Amino acid sequence: MQIIKLNKSIIPSCDVSDLEKLKNLVKETCSVEGIGAYKIGLELSLRYGISAVVDAIRKYTNLPIIYDHQKAATDIPELGEKFAKAVKGVNAVILFPFTGPETEKAWIQACKKEKLGIIVGGEMTHKGFLESEGGFISEKEALKIYETAANEKVNDYVVPGNKPDKIKLYRAFLEARGIKPVFYSPGLITQGGNIEEGAKAAGDKWHAIIGRALYNAKDINKAAKELVKNLNL
Repeated sequence: MQIIKLNKSIIPSCDVSDLEKLKNLVKETCSVEGIGAYKIGLELSLRYGISAVVDAIRKYTNLPIIYDHQKAATDIPELGEKFAKAVKGVNAVILFPFTGPETEKAWIQACKKEKLGIIVGGEMTHKGFLESEGGFISEKEALKIYETAANEKVNDYVVPGNKPDKIKLYRAFLEARGIKPVFYSPGLITQGGNIEEGAKAAGDKWHAIIGRALYNAKDINKAAKELVKNLNL
């Protein structure tokens, strides 16, 4: 399943506090060429419910909606089916399966059954995540998450946009396993990542997830157009 029609795009991360701000964000960006999808998360979804959030976006656009549960697939395998049914209305989901391969495989299969696009992440953007930085997850374990997803024929992956060297590593790792990866990257602008560097590291198919630098802009439409230019479409 191809989640986004464009090979490269900007995905607004809709981490705003209420539906009116969401509607304004979508209204100001949905007609900008190079906007590929919208990512919704816990703040709006817990407050209003996924259906209401989806309906607010659908007033302005039919672009794909990606649900980021922050972090899904980090529970027992059996909850995957319930999760996949509960997110009805979105086009794709982001999974960060930190609790092992059995959960990862079960949640991927459950989401496939519900015809959801699946995007798997293994490494996050913030300091102190990896074991080498004092965190809990080793690079070896992050690679295992990506490898398990590749074995399940997943093509779409979250990689840290503020770590272009790691994007290159994961790209080579997945390509060596017969995957032509589509990458999605947070960690840009306010977390130090550069869109042009991320796009170069990721290859042909890459989508930049932009939050605060977009929804906090004084002129959101103008900011969206400027961000798209950095993709060199």
